[in-house]
Amino acid sequence: MIAAALTGFATAFALILAIGAQNAFVLRQGLLRAHVFWLCLLCAASDAILITAGVLGFGYIVTLYPMLPQIMAWGGAAFLAVYGALRLWAAWQGAYTLQLAGKSAGLWATLATGAAFTWLNPHVYLDTLGLVGAISTQFIDPIEKTAFGIGAVTSSFVFFFSLGYGARLLAPVMQSARAWRILDILIGVVMWALAVKLLS
Repeated sequence: MIAAALTGFATAFALILAIGAQNAFVLRQGLLRAHVFWLCLLCAASDAILITAGVLGFGYIVTLYPMLPQIMAWGGAAFLAVYGALRLWAAWQGAYTLQLAGKSAGLWATLATGAAFTWLNPHVYLDTLGLVGAISTQFIDPIEKTAFGIGAVTSSFVFFFSLGYGARLLAPVMQSARAWRILDILIGVVMWALAVKLLS
């Protein structure tokens, strides 16, 4: 059972470790120290729902609706392109008074953006419903399969809360408008690169 849980933890952790759109947004909010707990909870809970669905074997939904991945890719790419443009526009303007003061958008706006990064990303479904779900099939025993799922869900909570609150360690570096401009340029480029990747 412990081996199954560790396998689930390591599998899910490896899949979400790469810096993607969702992770970049959580990092940015962590640097602002704004709505970190609720955003991390939203991301981790969303992952938990998808991982649970994957382990329970609902990955076949994609086979029932073959156009679904393409539709999600278009929607996700459009969202990433717009958000990337907003970050690059912010870098161009260079007005970072609010960021330096630790201000961000309101709680609901932040959660809505976080939800969009999660649920509009086709790769999230591929990773959770597809890969995690597929790996879970090697565990026939229900107890081991449950342990695998719990391990995978736990890794998501550990990762997002570590990222959100760990971002504070970078706070001393982010005390200038130039540092925020560089961060926004990097985030904007990452968003556009991910949008292109979704459409390719």
